[in-house]
Amino acid sequence: MYIVIEGQDGTGKSTQAKLLQDHFMSKGKRVVILEEPDGDLPQAHDLHDMILSRGYDLEPLTNVLLFTAARVELWKKIAEPALRAGDIVISTRNYWSTLAYQGYGEGISRSKIIRLTKDLLPDKYFTPDYGFILTVPDEVRLARQRDRGKATETFEAKPDSFQQKVNSAYPKIASDFNLRLIDASGTIDEVFDKILAGLNQSTD
Repeated sequence: MYIVIEGQDGTGKSTQAKLLQDHFMSKGKRVVILEEPDGDLPQAHDLHDMILSRGYDLEPLTNVLLFTAARVELWKKIAEPALRAGDIVISTRNYWSTLAYQGYGEGISRSKIIRLTKDLLPDKYFTPDYGFILTVPDEVRLARQRDRGKATETFEAKPDSFQQKVNSAYPKIASDFNLRLIDASGTIDEVFDKILAGLNQSTD
């Protein structure tokens, strides 16, 4: 089973992915968490670092290409072998992030992003068994980022106009791809219950 949990930084993706991993492991399942775009893979981490942490003024299309390259490495080296082995793969982000940030945010056409990704990744990547997008109001998201003391990266440092474009992109993406849109401004447990409901799972 392949599950994707999406959303802007500060929406709680990693926290919910870990809770979901624990939930399935308690039922005897093997679970792999895949954290796009860097994950537990040095080459993907280096590509992520080049985009977000080195201060380069990269062209939007270059960002698409680098994110996609990292995505290919993670899928081929981690996700695909895990799925073949019958494991559950929970990914925090997939190419929907590129649609939001580089598409709606930076102005690269949606069709170009989809075409490029489909040329390089298999159908399974595009058809997760479950997809969730977590959303919170901007003030909540920013407060969470401040509380965890995370350094500001390239896209987080962009002006409010960019953040608003990305914020408004996610409900559109949820509608276009039939994804469950979850208000993640409640408690961690409340959000997790919504995800379980979307998976038709019981908390028992």
